[in-house]
Amino acid sequence: MTINGLQKLTLLDYPGHTACTVFLGGCNFRCPFCHNFELVESPAPTDGISEQELLAFLSKRRGLLDGVCISGGEPTLCPRLTQLIKSIKDLGFKVKLDTNGSNPQIIRGLLNANLLDYIAMDIKAAPENYEKVAGVCVNMNAIEQSIRMIMDSGIDYEFRTTVVEPLHRLQDFQAIGPWLKGAKGYFLQPFVDRDTVPTEGLASPSEETLQKYLKEIQRFLPNAQIRGK
Repeated sequence: MTINGLQKLTLLDYPGHTACTVFLGGCNFRCPFCHNFELVESPAPTDGISEQELLAFLSKRRGLLDGVCISGGEPTLCPRLTQLIKSIKDLGFKVKLDTNGSNPQIIRGLLNANLLDYIAMDIKAAPENYEKVAGVCVNMNAIEQSIRMIMDSGIDYEFRTTVVEPLHRLQDFQAIGPWLKGAKGYFLQPFVDRDTVPTEGLASPSEETLQKYLKEIQRFLPNAQIRGK
């Protein structure tokens, strides 16, 4: 198994913990605003590391790092994800999973095995706008299953939406609020352009627009926040 990328220290990716972030290749979405688009089709990385090298690194970081964030790409596509997480947990680390929620059966298996301490699920848009923002046909029943499973999981979690102009509109957030009603954590994240983003012409929303969207969300999710700006 190849680890496509490793950020050796992050104070942001795992809320409240010092952590490293592991990036796995491959994704079943084609979001036009993706920051990690080079990982989408899981090319063989020239600077990747093996699973054994990752575990050796983590062995030396016991007592220095609290946890490991597993991101991508879409980690639930990785055939060895469960074994990788077991190996990380055996070293004493907490594990946070980033996911697009498209594989609820994988999430269920990890939760049932008590292998996750935190889940962050991307909410791409309102259901009627989901496929445009995700860039592919989306099984919305699977997305719905993942949302409800995560909310009922008993572990720490968050939902988050990267807000991109012109992909999102006020109606998205008027729909997302009631859709996620009862969720304990939701964040709006303004899009930030990078060289790796595959689509030109995308932009971050203005502060005024973000606040307008947040106000709509907070009608149903009073703890919702803006992150990253």
